[in-house]
Amino acid sequence: MRAGFTLIEMTITLAVVAVLMSAAVIGVGALTGAEARSAAGALAGAAQALFDQAALSGKTCRLVFELPSERAEKQNVVYRAECAEGAVTTARDRDLALRSANAAADEAQRRDPRILTGGGTGATPSLEELLSAERQRVEAAGAFSAYTNAVIEPRELPSSVDLEVWVRGQSGYTIEGLAMLYFFPQGYTEKAQVRFTQGDDSWTLVLEPLTGKVRVVPEALEVPR
Repeated sequence: MRAGFTLIEMTITLAVVAVLMSAAVIGVGALTGAEARSAAGALAGAAQALFDQAALSGKTCRLVFELPSERAEKQNVVYRAECAEGAVTTARDRDLALRSANAAADEAQRRDPRILTGGGTGATPSLEELLSAERQRVEAAGAFSAYTNAVIEPRELPSSVDLEVWVRGQSGYTIEGLAMLYFFPQGYTEKAQVRFTQGDDSWTLVLEPLTGKVRVVPEALEVPR
C-alpha cells in the first residue's frame, strides 16, 4: 500500500478545494445581500455626482435604468448616465409638450381622418408636417448623450440582484422596461427611491429632490403616500 499523494492528485485536490471555497463565498454573499448593498452604494455615489454635474454644467442629466422583464432570460439590470445638450426645465415639461403634440394630431384626425394623409402643397405645410417639426424641436431640446466619469460609469448588476425604481408621480415601483431619474441644472432632482433586493435582503436608495442628498436604508421601503 503506497503512502502520500502524487503531484497530479494534489493538483486535483487543490482544484476541488478552490471550487468549493468559491461556491462558499458566493453563497455567503447571497445570504448576506453583499452584492445588493454594494450596488446600492455605487448608485448612491453616481446619483450624487450626476446631481453635481447637472448643477455645475447647466445641463439636464439623467440616470437610465434598463430593467429586464420576467420573460427575459439571462438579462441583468443595466444603468447608465446621460446629459442633454442644454437645460430641459423638467422631465414633465418635455413629456407634456410631446403629449400635447400627439393630442393635437389625434384631435385633428378625429375631426377629419383625411387631414394627416395628404402632404403639404407649395409653401403650406400639412398638419402632419407641422406636428412632426414640433416633435423634432422638443426632442432636439432634450437630446441626451452618454456621460461618464470616474464615478459615473455604465454598470451591469449581478444576476442575483433585482432593482425597482419609483419616481414621484408614479403609483408604484417600475419593475421592468425603462426607468429614468432626472437631475436639473437649477440644483434639484425628482423625489425617487430605488430598491435593491438580493434573496431575503433589501436596501432602498432614497433621493431627496431639493438637496440631491442620497441615503441608503437597509430595508425595502414602500412608495410614499
